[in-house]
Amino acid sequence: MSVIPTIETRPSVDPDMSDTEFQRWYWPVEELRAFCDALSLSKSGTKAELRARVAFDLANPGQTPPRTARKTNGSFNWSKANLTKATVITETVSFGPNVRGFFKAEIGTAFVCHSDFMDWVRANTGASLGDAIEAWHILEERKQDPAFRREIASCNNYLQYLRDARDCHPELSLDEAKACWDFKKIRPAKDGVVVFESKDIEEASAQSPKYSGSAPRR
Repeated sequence: MSVIPTIETRPSVDPDMSDTEFQRWYWPVEELRAFCDALSLSKSGTKAELRARVAFDLANPGQTPPRTARKTNGSFNWSKANLTKATVITETVSFGPNVRGFFKAEIGTAFVCHSDFMDWVRANTGASLGDAIEAWHILEERKQDPAFRREIASCNNYLQYLRDARDCHPELSLDEAKACWDFKKIRPAKDGVVVFESKDIEEASAQSPKYSGSAPRR
């Protein structure tokens, strides 16, 4: 009977952890917030901001992190303003009911505020909402191309891992790819980025009860 080797897994949240050890692992947002609680840090911000905040505090105990420039609000209120096609996109653009309602009124019920469109708007400050409407139609036309694949945001490690796994091994079901992720995300991950490797399939099938398939033979 073969013995399954012990595999190093992600440690528990520990405010006394070294920065070097912290950076060896992928941390879900819930655990980053737990670090913030333990270190008396703010829990506001994106996942990347939380990770950077915790890493700085662990590396520089008691020191205040350098301030980052904040976007100014200005006087434009995206949630209440009367929007027109001539309205200029600002750095503080948001996608609440007022903005979505404007686009739905102009484009019609087919309008969906998907991530590609929001990324385009945020990247094109100074353009008008009329320009954004044209961009939405162009983005929608791409869907007719069978080869089109929506770009995954760099911050979404989970979706990128699943795509990479199934690109490399089309025989994998989505559930099997997710089982590989569950296995891999608690293993060491340089700078917190979980990268798919073909060996994940064999290791996940040996370690994870969620994995129902068999590892591909080489």
